[in-house]
Amino acid sequence: MTSAITPQQELDPGLQRLLEEAGSREATRLRGRERLAVLLVGGAFLACALAMALLLDGGRTFDPGIALALTGAFALASRIEFDVGGGYTVPTELVLVPMLFLLPPELVPLLVAAGFLAGKVPDFLAGRTSPGRAWISLGDSWHAVGPALVLSLAGVSGVDFWQWPVWVAALGAQLAVDLVASTVRQQLAFGVAPRLHVREIGWVYSVDLLLAPIGLLAAFAGARADYAFLLVLPLCGLLWLFGLERRVRMKQALALSHAYRGTALLLGDLVEDDHAYTGRHSRGVVELAVAAGERLGMDEAARRDLEFAALLHDVGKVSIPKEVINKAGPLTHEEMALVRTHTIEGHRILGRFGGVLGEVGRVVRSCHERWDGAGYPDGLERERIPLAARIIFVCDAFSAMTTDRPYRDARPAAQALEELRAHAGAQFDPRVVDVVASLIEREGAGVPAESARDQALA
Repeated sequence: MTSAITPQQELDPGLQRLLEEAGSREATRLRGRERLAVLLVGGAFLACALAMALLLDGGRTFDPGIALALTGAFALASRIEFDVGGGYTVPTELVLVPMLFLLPPELVPLLVAAGFLAGKVPDFLAGRTSPGRAWISLGDSWHAVGPALVLSLAGVSGVDFWQWPVWVAALGAQLAVDLVASTVRQQLAFGVAPRLHVREIGWVYSVDLLLAPIGLLAAFAGARADYAFLLVLPLCGLLWLFGLERRVRMKQALALSHAYRGTALLLGDLVEDDHAYTGRHSRGVVELAVAAGERLGMDEAARRDLEFAALLHDVGKVSIPKEVINKAGPLTHEEMALVRTHTIEGHRILGRFGGVLGEVGRVVRSCHERWDGAGYPDGLERERIPLAARIIFVCDAFSAMTTDRPYRDARPAAQALEELRAHAGAQFDPRVVDVVASLIEREGAGVPAESARDQALA
């Protein structure tokens, strides 16, 4: 909650996707896999919570006034959302802990579900959230089951500091039960890999761990003076202000991310308008390059940069005279040297935009570096060349050799893979060649031999 994103920062693409998908779902009805997952997880919670309420006895008396006040406070806290990682969290831990110590613990899961539902009522009435999504509140309440079960079975009565081992066990049970329930729901509903979900929900659990001691202080106060636990509500208000500010910044970061993508696409269109073949060639490289990047294990941020670089790797050719680009005969030494400046020009053009496109410019500069160090403009070799540039170099050669050029027709595909593999370890990264070749073979395509001029004009 302290790591705000400034408008100058770019969102991780995976985080951006999760935020956009979450924001677009709220007003829609549950359907398909999401509906099934929510019903299963929510229904299982309801059955478990009812069984606990009927079968367990933690030995505490039920005070309706305290229960109503805590449930209302929980509902208020549940409306204070602030973004963390790829989702959001709510400071309900401040109220959950007093509920566990001031009420019969076996009833707390049902009261937590009631608090979540009460907190959603304004959104249901305003049409911001589909009423069918009320079932989600039941699934969100699983985190109360673990600690309630531990405290009820342990027979904890009151707030006694010397019972801290039970408190630790209860907190561990809270995180464990919630992790299992939320992981199952995300996997069933959206196909989110458990590894990604665990990484994102770690932010939520960090917030809970930090707020739990404050909730315990509220429980101490409530055990000595009725309704003293309500003193945590001003802290909820403070968290609401922080959450509001962070949400504004996240929206600004999303807008910035869209602006970068729009700028990249616009530059791609300008390249195509300036020289039709170059534009079509660049777009043709993108799909194969991104597929290769995914096969090579690049994360979403790296694949985003790879996509932009593949689209814009020839943007520097706008500075090369058309009579050189379209020349039907052999290029002179001076003309070849001029063509080879297009990577430097591309770096310069994209560097003026800064941010993500500035980073992409560094990849564009290296798109004609060779694995053996004989490329241009900087003579980089092997892993010193950015992986994205190595991928684009191979895919660029494939596109250049299998399309018509001003000085020759498209070459047949029969010799393509032999030529790529023949140059692996010298011109191309062998690992990238293997991946790209496997993708080409799957599509039944091929790459013929490439001349020095093809390399320069690709």
